[in-house]
Amino acid sequence: MSDQPPVITPAPVAQAAPVRAGRNGKKSKGYFPPEIVRAVSFYIISLCIMASVVVCILAIWDFAKKDSLWRLVASFLVIAAGTALFAVVNSICGEEQKS
Repeated sequence: MSDQPPVITPAPVAQAAPVRAGRNGKKSKGYFPPEIVRAVSFYIISLCIMASVVVCILAIWDFAKKDSLWRLVASFLVIAAGTALFAVVNSICGEEQKS
């Protein structure tokens, strides 16, 4: 051991990571802003899944009729599928977004 204190060198300054335009380095593309469409689609599909689970539980415990169960679940599936399809079509069509 030496009597010399250790030399502290300054840490290298980290450079900011380059901002990516979209997934996989591609520019975002869509008629409506893709980030907003994806977020709204996620929330609508999540709401449909949660509502379907609640209706199924109500039907299991005989608080809802079986007929209304299948109608509600089918309605939620149609809404969720339409939302997902809209998000896909929006990402395919439209002009590239500047980001």
